[in-house]
Amino acid sequence: MEASFLAAVNVSILAMAVIFTVLVILIFTIQVLVKLIPYEAPPPAPPRNQTAAPASGDHDDHVAAITATLAMHMGKSPNEFRIVNISQR
Repeated sequence: MEASFLAAVNVSILAMAVIFTVLVILIFTIQVLVKLIPYEAPPPAPPRNQTAAPASGDHDDHVAAITATLAMHMGKSPNEFRIVNISQR
């Protein structure tokens, strides 16, 4: 019983040593790569021109989504009210 216990401890110590050795190698490899290939932030995206009014299909989809959300929130049927005007700020 003692021999198998000591063998298990030896295998565990060996496995931990191998794992930590590989981790140390990875750490140094990453540090070398960071120094050789530094990070460069991507250039900021140019601002997109937004149209004053969305296309009619998009507008209808937005109205339908807002109507459904309000109906669910208020516990009413979507046919009980009508959205007349939506404005952006």
